Amino acid sequence: MRLDELARRIGAERVGGDGSIDVTAVSTLEDARAGQIAFLSNVRHAKQLETTKASAVIVPAAIKTPPGVTVLRAADPHYAFAQAMAELHGRREHPFAGVHARAHVDPSASIGDGTTIYPGAYVGPGVRVGRDCVLYPNAVVYDGCALGDRVTVHAGAVVGADGFDFAKHDGVHHKVAQAGNVVIEDDVEIGANSCIDRAIVGSTFIGRGTKIDDMVMIGHGVRIGAGSIVVAQVGIAGGVTIGPNSTIAGQVGIAGHLTLGEGVTIAAKSGVISDIPDGAAVMGQPAMPASHGRRVYSIFTQLPELLERIKTLEQQVEDLSATGGDGGVEVV
Repeated sequence: MRLDELARRIGAERVGGDGSIDVTAVSTLEDARAGQIAFLSNVRHAKQLETTKASAVIVPAAIKTPPGVTVLRAADPHYAFAQAMAELHGRREHPFAGVHARAHVDPSASIGDGTTIYPGAYVGPGVRVGRDCVLYPNAVVYDGCALGDRVTVHAGAVVGADGFDFAKHDGVHHKVAQAGNVVIEDDVEIGANSCIDRAIVGSTFIGRGTKIDDMVMIGHGVRIGAGSIVVAQVGIAGGVTIGPNSTIAGQVGIAGHLTLGEGVTIAAKSGVISDIPDGAAVMGQPAMPASHGRRVYSIFTQLPELLERIKTLEQQVEDLSATGGDGGVEVV
């Protein structure tokens, strides 16, 4: 479509250039050619605006741009980029409608209108799947679980496996029976090979609009509030409650039966072993307030030099003691 039409559809303002040119695709700043648009995802890469061959670049409203570069200024550039991708490339079209013949859906399961279930997917007894959902190949939804509308379960993900709970008696681990399920609200996306265990009693709960990346483990009885983001390789132990609009970055580990408030942010690779209040940002192992954690890791990188200084000071103290005075030693 023409550049001006694209700008209108994504809510951006064109600055510079010719709005009548045709644009056909979205590409990276490095690889874009004439007729393509690019996206400046991080202002630290603004230098690349000087060399890109893109016909236009989606940028934040406040950024300064070099002369001769056509930009599409947007108040929310990431969202504008998402809209541009949909306008120019479309969204994935499914090769068939409804339940594929090679999927297994138990006769007692309820499947909403417009839902697509791919080959190899399994939907167990008593499952409820809402409208316009997608279950990709080999996705599994165990018995009694419930999915809302517009839920996406990517390939290999498992919803409703047994919670990991064993009672040790006389040196033997005895499995605890599982009477609960998993409830997933509307507009949730579950990444490939992620696992959401059923509650032992009650429900494991995933709130509306939450997005879960690939290879995430969510334990039994966990409750995640609406609008949260859970990034790849996160592990959440059983009984954890996470408030809405929280962000849990990659490879975070969360110990069991903790309460994390609303709008918390947990930096990548953090180990969470205590409750976190509303709005807090934490990092580190164990997780600590991010402002404190940055100071800790700044010092951590200087430990070899600090150790050498301590050894020097110790030697100077020994020299002072041996001479009974300052011994002409200059203290550093």
